[in-house]
Amino acid sequence: MRKFLVLLDDSRECLNAMRFAAMRAAKSQGAVVILSVIPTEEIQHGFGVADVMRAEARERIEAHFEVFAKWMRSRPKIEPELVIREGDTAEALLAQITEDGEIGVVVLGLSADKSSTNPVLTRLMRDPASLPCAITLVPGDLSKDRLEAIT
Repeated sequence: MRKFLVLLDDSRECLNAMRFAAMRAAKSQGAVVILSVIPTEEIQHGFGVADVMRAEARERIEAHFEVFAKWMRSRPKIEPELVIREGDTAEALLAQITEDGEIGVVVLGLSADKSSTNPVLTRLMRDPASLPCAITLVPGDLSKDRLEAIT
């Protein structure tokens, strides 16, 4: 089964990437893997404090995931898988691609703000020929209707 891998964060473009991945997965009988990364700097404290911060970060991620998962389960009829990693987002994404051989497409949302940079995309574009999957870029300012039309 082909899987669509999407990054979960708080950006507006994340919403469009999620929608696109779910719609494409539903139409191609695929699956959606949602990756969320806890930055190392958020949990670099004393041992006990780091555990508490890690647990709080996981709770926030799981709550955020459930918002998307509920929509995916009801509309496109997709049961998404949540993967939580720690560290650098781009490196975590590359590790997930390497470890899960069923990932066929990475779906990234692009900000409409032309002045912003996307460090994950920048990292992936260093050596795109070595990636074992395709990358789909979804503009963050596409309407829901337009997304439905192109999927």
